[in-house]
Amino acid sequence: MNCIIVDDEPLAREAIQLLIGTCKELTLLGGFGSANQASRFMDEHAVDLVFLDIQMPGTNGIEFAKSIAKQTLVIFTTAFSQYALDSYEVEAVDYLVKPVQIERFNKAVSKALSYAQLLKPDHSAGSVERFSEDYIFIKADRKIYKIHLKDILFIEGLKDYVVIHTEDQKIITAMNIKTIHEKLPQNLFVRVAKSYIINIRHIDSFDNNSIYIGKNEISIGNAYRSYFFDEFVTKKLLTR
Repeated sequence: MNCIIVDDEPLAREAIQLLIGTCKELTLLGGFGSANQASRFMDEHAVDLVFLDIQMPGTNGIEFAKSIAKQTLVIFTTAFSQYALDSYEVEAVDYLVKPVQIERFNKAVSKALSYAQLLKPDHSAGSVERFSEDYIFIKADRKIYKIHLKDILFIEGLKDYVVIHTEDQKIITAMNIKTIHEKLPQNLFVRVAKSYIINIRHIDSFDNNSIYIGKNEISIGNAYRSYFFDEFVTKKLLTR
């Protein structure tokens, strides 16, 4: 996977470069101090993954990410954990808080590699064939998959697709997150960020900022915070 680093701090670029050097699946094409420099490079080179700082002079990382081609994945790097919410607004694969720990870096890269595989042109992205009260049928890879709604942990928006996460698998479907949310039971599935829908029955814990489902931490978007706490926590989760 070809990647680049975009960060206005030379030491930060060097730190990510060292981490990339430990990962045989990644090929570093270059490091850039601004979004403009990176943009000019990407006009002439195929880049699969961008490690992108958020706070930069000129065009910041969030604005730059909105201009990046849909086939290119983004992992944000930031010194401020509160920017995690912003990363979900542009459907970034992940975000890393500086100083980046190698275990956390490897987790983010593993996720990017998995999603890159799902988005390959020769991969047959699924299509939802049918919704019912208890399950959905998804056509993918020349098969029809039956997925029980109770088994869905959460659904993640990714470019022009959604990724349905269960305990055992991830299935990518050609449908936007708003459409699939409208078709799901509203008493069971709640949208908690622009890119995430969760199954409330699989919530292990939550705090003011994040929901934890298994090993997954999902940040609660500002625009969805009141609805989640007022409608689901107060009226449903805590009254059971």
